[in-house]
Amino acid sequence: MRDLSENFRGIEPYTPGEQPQNSDRIKLNTNENPYPPSPSVQTALRSFDCGDLKLYPDPNMSALIDALAAHYGVGRDCVFAGVGSDDVLATCFMAFFNSGKPILFPDITYAFYDVWANLFSIDFHRVPLNGAFEIVKEDYYADNGGIVFPNPNAPTGLDMPAAAIEDILKNNSGVVVIVDEAYIDFGGESALPLIEKYDNLVVTRTFSKSRSMAGARVGFAFANPTLIRELNTIKNSYNSYTLSNLTMKLASAALSDEEYFNETVGKIIATREKYKLKLRELGFEFPDSKSNFIFATHPKYRAEELFEALKASNIYVRHFDAPRIDNYLRITVGTDEEMRALTDFFEEYMREAEK
Repeated sequence: MRDLSENFRGIEPYTPGEQPQNSDRIKLNTNENPYPPSPSVQTALRSFDCGDLKLYPDPNMSALIDALAAHYGVGRDCVFAGVGSDDVLATCFMAFFNSGKPILFPDITYAFYDVWANLFSIDFHRVPLNGAFEIVKEDYYADNGGIVFPNPNAPTGLDMPAAAIEDILKNNSGVVVIVDEAYIDFGGESALPLIEKYDNLVVTRTFSKSRSMAGARVGFAFANPTLIRELNTIKNSYNSYTLSNLTMKLASAALSDEEYFNETVGKIIATREKYKLKLRELGFEFPDSKSNFIFATHPKYRAEELFEALKASNIYVRHFDAPRIDNYLRITVGTDEEMRALTDFFEEYMREAEK
């Protein structure tokens, strides 16, 4: 066969976190929720009529869109949904970043942004975080073709106040600004109230983190109706039937159980704060996370060595071999028992290293 590679895109793909299949592992590497979905989701799953699977799902996702609009107090024409926030964000890239000018996002952030930019032939510029890993709002006042950043940022966990986001919106009125709020439920200040004031704002969310449904793949976005219509135009240009009948039913059920949602998010926040103190006692340093993970470094021990030693003991965290952050570990906040196992491992590792 002749070489066909000259016709390939040649994209460097996103590298997801490892998904170990052994049942006795402690998995703190992909920012999943350690608690199961709401009992309401389990009830909806048991009552689902499998006969519905023979039918195509509603391309307008009406029941889910209505549930999201009611839950968050916005108009249904201000809501878009997709297959996880990755699908929603990729659709946003296709819909809004077409000016020919470079889009802006942080140099240390969600690694999918530059992958999408390359995939869709969008010029981009990585804006450096400052020495404290903070987004500097003034750095986003330059001429650009759009802006995207997570709040709280990933993998640092630092949040940005809504007032600073509003300044970015004011200074970029001619382009779309996407605020990726995958982790907002764990303590950050949401930009959602600003969509009524700024027609260039898109806020994306996910069921994967705070609602314990990473395996279901449900994401959504809020924006003014004009932007939502454009997102639907793009979606319907390549895949009208995005979410399954089952997934939409389960997602709607999750929204109905706010008590369980608050309980599990509260547990994660309490565990995060408790183990921030413990990790500091062990000598770790990290930004003040408002997410469901801690981005930690230790002045005495190389992150890569700790990562490999943890993995050998069946404890999985995330290590990024990237400039500025190659000596950090991103540790998902698990249950108290999982976090205790992690810190017990560190204590033993350090004792052995001091011998």
